[in-house]
Amino acid sequence: MSEASPDGAPPVHDLIGIGFGPSNVAMALALAERNSRAGRQRAVTAHFFERQPRFGWHRGMLIDDATMQVSFLKDLVTLRNPSSEFSFLCYLRSQGRLVDFVNGKSLLPLRAEFHAYFEWAAAQVDDMVSYGHEVVSVRPVVRDGAVEYLDVTARSGPETVVHRARNLVIGTGLRPRMPEGVSRTDRIWHTSDLLTRVEGLDAKEPPSRFVVVGAGQSAAENVAYLHRRFPGAEVCAVFSRYGYSPADDSGFANRIFDPEAVDEYFTAPDETKRRLMDYHGNTNYAVVDIDLIDGLYRTAYQEKVLGTERLRFLNVSRVAEAVETADTVRTTVESLITGERTTLDADVVVYATGYRQADALGLLGDVGRHCRLDDQGRVRVERDYRVAAGPGLRCGIYLQGGTEHTHGITSSLLSNTAVRVGEILDSIVERGRGEAPGRPHDAVHEVGTPR
Repeated sequence: MSEASPDGAPPVHDLIGIGFGPSNVAMALALAERNSRAGRQRAVTAHFFERQPRFGWHRGMLIDDATMQVSFLKDLVTLRNPSSEFSFLCYLRSQGRLVDFVNGKSLLPLRAEFHAYFEWAAAQVDDMVSYGHEVVSVRPVVRDGAVEYLDVTARSGPETVVHRARNLVIGTGLRPRMPEGVSRTDRIWHTSDLLTRVEGLDAKEPPSRFVVVGAGQSAAENVAYLHRRFPGAEVCAVFSRYGYSPADDSGFANRIFDPEAVDEYFTAPDETKRRLMDYHGNTNYAVVDIDLIDGLYRTAYQEKVLGTERLRFLNVSRVAEAVETADTVRTTVESLITGERTTLDADVVVYATGYRQADALGLLGDVGRHCRLDDQGRVRVERDYRVAAGPGLRCGIYLQGGTEHTHGITSSLLSNTAVRVGEILDSIVERGRGEAPGRPHDAVHEVGTPR
């Protein structure tokens, strides 16, 4: 560990963000709003590093007719600051589409349109971010026997830069999950690959069969898209259920996404937390919008009537094996009831097997030994999203994601992003003044809404 030195020291920021997806874009917007009111002397200095060359959020899943599963009012700012100039409605006004959107009477915009909003918002604060920079290490800087700062090293091509932080905000997002023993190839995809991979099929002989594995929203969207995009191909959906399960988006169930629900979940006993996740997992996990379910069912029935069945559902089944050959993927589908096996030769197998949280603490190196874990080996996180640490770590490490075990289902979802970044920023500001953090919902106004 190095001793801090004023000579040749890297620039010091109050906050360095790792990753610049929607969560840390929202953080940058909250910073911009706060700093515009606080004045130069009280400004919070920040910089973000993003390994992608430009902003991008699940680009491979921006299917032309796919809509968001969350209200546009749960954008990057509105629940924290309804008067923000960075809202989705302000974006629509800038594009000349505000009245058109209102006339559509929908709370759920196209996913492609919301991605364009994210790009627009990120561009408002692009002076805070270095794109094309991958953070490769975080090293402690020690003063008086404790870690006072963190030196963040980011690489862009052969060049590296080092910035010094009083606080880290880690928002490295999710990583595609594949079944054990299965690797992504030119013919075996994860749903996140869909649009980036599918273009290559147009230059080849038209595909004759796809196999899509999974029962969630992404799986159903892939099935519908491939069936529409390739009218000469058979699309086989494989899942362990009898059919797709509808998402519960009713008003009462949606309270699990409320900011107040985070307070309640955080303080609940572990057994209650488990029950809440069991009760309300059908608001988000392995469920499908009912309109999409009904549309797929109507298509399958119509094809059965007409005798042109291209859409097949292999339910209560699993893919036991997928072996890639020179020009196909030999897929073995096993019935979970009878054990009978069916072999399908597919041009492409698409796994809709979800995502895993990136290892938030994986970059911390020696700093990680200061972070406290619970009795199940999970990182302990305080209510303000700050990682619990021993007295040897004076700087703050905050997590945007990877906190489902402490903060509930909204850990990596858009629903609570705007409020969460306000709470984190409040914590950084208050701790920087030597104050104990107040109750998050009492302090949000200072960050987001002028009084």
